[in-house]
Amino acid sequence: MAQSSIRIVTDLHAEPHIEGRRVTVRRIQGLVEEAGRPVEEVAEQLDLDVADVYGALQYYHSHPDEMREAERERAEREQQARDDGAKTLAEIKRERT
Repeated sequence: MAQSSIRIVTDLHAEPHIEGRRVTVRRIQGLVEEAGRPVEEVAEQLDLDVADVYGALQYYHSHPDEMREAERERAEREQQARDDGAKTLAEIKRERT
């Protein structure tokens, strides 16, 4: 497991994530609150302490403007990639079936 003392930083594509890891606050929030996965399961899957997951969730809800901006920027990058010809995961899966 990772250290239980976490810091959220934004040096990876300016998106808040756990320091020293590539996992973003938004990914953790999505897994727990949108997908309904238990905190303990998410922690184990991502090799984090449970405290890290709760810390990321706390950060997400304490910084709504920053999170909205990060989500907006991510959506813009994804749209630009699609405009440049990148395929979505769903499109790639359809091609393989």
